[in-house]
Amino acid sequence: MRYIGLDIGDKTIGLAASDLTLLIAQPIKTIRRVALAQDIDDLIDYIIAESVSKVVVGYPINMNGSIGPRALISEEFKAKLLKKIKYSDRVTDRNVNVVLWDERLTTVQAERDLIAADVRRENRKKVIDQLAAVHILQSYLDYERKTKNGS
Repeated sequence: MRYIGLDIGDKTIGLAASDLTLLIAQPIKTIRRVALAQDIDDLIDYIIAESVSKVVVGYPINMNGSIGPRALISEEFKAKLLKKIKYSDRVTDRNVNVVLWDERLTTVQAERDLIAADVRRENRKKVIDQLAAVHILQSYLDYERKTKNGS
C-alpha cells in the first residue's frame, strides 16, 4: 500500500509518494501538464504500477478559509480522477481513495526549504512542485498517524 501526493499547478503537477510504511513522503517527479485527460492517464499509469491506495490532492484554500478558483480546479481534478478510476478497464482495484488536503503555504515552505539548502533559483524551479507535493503528503501522513494513535 502506498499513498501519493499531488501539487496541481497550471503547467506542472508535483508528485510525491509515501514509503510502504506510510511514514515518509518523498519526491518522485514533476509532470509537465499537457491536457487534463492526458495528465490523469499519466497518473493512472503510476497508480497502477505502484499499487497506490490513496491520492492526496493539494487543496489551495484561501488564507481566510474561503474556496477560490485554484481550489475549484483541485475539486474538478479530484472528480475527473475518481471517474477515470471508476470506469477505466485498466484499474483493477477501484477502491483507490482520492482526498483533498489543505495545502496553504506549502509552496512557500518548499521555497524556504530550497533556499535554506542553498539551491540556485533555476534549480529550485525544477523541483519546487515535487517538494510542495512532499509537504502536502507528509502533513496528511502525520495527521492520519496522529488520528489513528488517538493523539
